[in-house]
Amino acid sequence: MEYKVEEYDVIVIGAGHAGIEAALASARLNKKTAIFTINMECIANMPCNPNIGGTSKGHLVREIDALGGEIGKAADECYVQSKMLNNSKGPAVHSLRAQIDRKKYHTYMKSILENQDNLDLYQAEVTEIIYEEGKIKGVKTRTHAIFEAQTIIVTTGTYLNGKIIIGEVSFESGPDGVFPAKQLSNSFKKMGIQTRRFKTGTPARVNSKTINLKDIEKQPGDEKIHLFSFDNEEDESKIRTKQMDCYLTYTNDSTHKIILDNINRSPLFSGDIEGVGARYCPSIEDKVVRFKDKERHQIFIEPTGENTNEMYIQGMSSSLPEEVQIKMYRSIKGMENARLMRPAYAIEYDVIDSSKLKLSLEYKDIEGLFFAGQVNGSSGYEEAAAQGLMAGINASRLIDNKAPFVLDRSEAYIGVLIDDLVTKGTNEPYRMMTSRAEYRLLLRQDNADLRLTNKGYEIGLINDERQSKFINKKQQIEKEIERIKKYKISPTAENNQILRELGSHELTVGVKLADLLKRTELTYLNTEKLDRERKELPYSVRNQAEIQIKYEGYIKLQLEHIEAFKKLENKKIPDSIDYLNIKGISIEAREKLNSIKPDSVGQASRISGVSPADISVLLIYLNQINRREV
Repeated sequence: MEYKVEEYDVIVIGAGHAGIEAALASARLNKKTAIFTINMECIANMPCNPNIGGTSKGHLVREIDALGGEIGKAADECYVQSKMLNNSKGPAVHSLRAQIDRKKYHTYMKSILENQDNLDLYQAEVTEIIYEEGKIKGVKTRTHAIFEAQTIIVTTGTYLNGKIIIGEVSFESGPDGVFPAKQLSNSFKKMGIQTRRFKTGTPARVNSKTINLKDIEKQPGDEKIHLFSFDNEEDESKIRTKQMDCYLTYTNDSTHKIILDNINRSPLFSGDIEGVGARYCPSIEDKVVRFKDKERHQIFIEPTGENTNEMYIQGMSSSLPEEVQIKMYRSIKGMENARLMRPAYAIEYDVIDSSKLKLSLEYKDIEGLFFAGQVNGSSGYEEAAAQGLMAGINASRLIDNKAPFVLDRSEAYIGVLIDDLVTKGTNEPYRMMTSRAEYRLLLRQDNADLRLTNKGYEIGLINDERQSKFINKKQQIEKEIERIKKYKISPTAENNQILRELGSHELTVGVKLADLLKRTELTYLNTEKLDRERKELPYSVRNQAEIQIKYEGYIKLQLEHIEAFKKLENKKIPDSIDYLNIKGISIEAREKLNSIKPDSVGQASRISGVSPADISVLLIYLNQINRREV
């Protein structure tokens, strides 16, 4: 017997990283919101490595925070180790990474959800989406409860029709043995939403008491701690005085022999796994087979929290039988006596075709239905959180009859991520990388607030206090850059002595400090003695001023490229166009354009199978339409 329980503006299905950001965004935008989870203990779960950030992913976290999301604040509360990656390279690829206390992170996020105004949290399995005449009406749960809603955001992660595989054993399950969302996948099929299978996996967890950590290389955190949230930039109370260590070891010939001797028992090679796995995060057996010339592979041993002995063995994802796993792990230096607390496993799950979504993440054929996270074919907590935030914002804006909030590729990594998924689709779990961003010199993690905080304020997710703090910081940066560009360094004996000590050539004429900072060997910090008017400023202000001055020429060039990019992005395409009727465009391009229905010529140009010649024809066609309308 069906029964109605409640009516909502927004319903979010799934309380992982995408679901949390989606629900918080809509609730904070004054929409009556409900979020459903199969199990309360799975809120903000980290079934893979409990870390936040890393190369390019750190950029996403900072952007989410700049827009008013929660993941950065949660990471700052729950980290056990912090590291800035790629420090030896330029600032465009610097990426913050934090090892997280898994249990603490879950507790923090659960508390945030429970205490958020306009938000109700339910433990229930959603089995069906209710819609009429192409418009969302609500959801039904396993207990036949009906919850009406104007919009629905699906953030099912790897639970959708989940199947765990360990060697010859397989069973229906979500991550960590929680039961999967089975019936919802069937509901999609009835709605005409096609799904396909993707696969991911996770390594074993090993009891730290059974690892000889003295025999392997220690990997400590940074001495200078950086935090994710711009709210916490100058907050010393968030800095941990003692961090937990990670460790580095390697596979060896013995490890590889155990794997190859049992390769016929790996579901990856026996054909028992049908889902497509992530190219950039392969299982250990896949790495050993594909890279036979490599004598060893890096293995990182990382803590999963302060109050547990479980260690995450990064680099050892596997679907081999458990008894083979034990031999394999024990063949590695430091783990000769290792005791597995949780075996490694592969997990298959259903995803949708992300090219069927609008850039707002709304499904094209059903009004009010949004998808975010791994159900869209992405991988990673950060990619999921970014999509969840955008879906939550756009579901709220749809209810208010406002235009969708869309970031383009020149504005944010979030824009690159969503544009890639929607415009190009993906045939494998999509992972964000700095190389995917054409304008990465401008899309740095250090300036995410300068790029996006005003947008977050306009949307309504950044409050007045934070906006005021941001404006003050921005003004400080601008004043310091102006001062540095005016401040002149004279060629005195004292100044030249300082320059010699810094390994820089002497001055023969006076120069502006800004010109000196463009020298590779000189920095804002080490030129302090030359800059006698310098005042004490926050690190974030000093750092931003230095980067903008040092890379001024490159930034100017990239801004010119963005201007050309914007011209195509701003050339909008009417929804009513039938590409099948446009002569001169290839058949493949016409079919792709008709399926994806790009918003702009710029988006059309990035669709796989659409050539520059096709775009030229499209531009001519659009000009003809405009002339006829005039």
